[in-house]
Amino acid sequence: MDIINVNPTRMQMTKLKKQLVTAKRGHKMLKDKRDELMRQFIELVQENKRLREKVETELEQCSSHFVNAGAVMSKKALDSSLMSSKQQTGVEVSSRNIMSVDVPVFSSVNQSPNEGDIYPYGFAFTSFELDDAVSALNMLLPDLIRLAEIEKSCELMAAEIERTRRRVNSLEHVMIPRYEDTIKYISMKLEENDRSSRTRLMKVKDMLLDKAHNYSGKYS
Repeated sequence: MDIINVNPTRMQMTKLKKQLVTAKRGHKMLKDKRDELMRQFIELVQENKRLREKVETELEQCSSHFVNAGAVMSKKALDSSLMSSKQQTGVEVSSRNIMSVDVPVFSSVNQSPNEGDIYPYGFAFTSFELDDAVSALNMLLPDLIRLAEIEKSCELMAAEIERTRRRVNSLEHVMIPRYEDTIKYISMKLEENDRSSRTRLMKVKDMLLDKAHNYSGKYS
């Protein structure tokens, strides 16, 4: 029996009973939090899987377009065509809360409103394969940003799930049993003390009666 080192008094037992109620309530809340985190984590993992497969397929297509462009253009011409970008793209970072976990929210921000600025070259001396490659890569950017957001969110949520799981197990297998065992121990000690007190009182009563009425000498 694993018990807490406390004095076996009624006051202490009352205090432990309140702590046990709090521990059980906290255990239920943490289990609910863990289950909801797991549900949302699984949804993110499934979305991550779908999006990663899509991104990998599109990256292969982009790579194929660049290979085709390199086949019809010289390396020098291809490099110089991509040297000076007209459009700058940034990433805004905010956050949202999922069950007390702050997960990131990424969104792309284009500095130039002109969609044609994604092509950092003129069209006179470049191939349409290069246009296709740049256009495909530009269309892929939101998915890449979303994929980074999901993977970071999964990482943070996995860490929180593990922390919550450890706390649930600690309460379920350590703290709550210790409270229950300690309360049981104190209850047994109090009952034992009550029996001892009643025995002593009965003995004192017999001694007083014997002294008052000389019971012991009446039948001698």
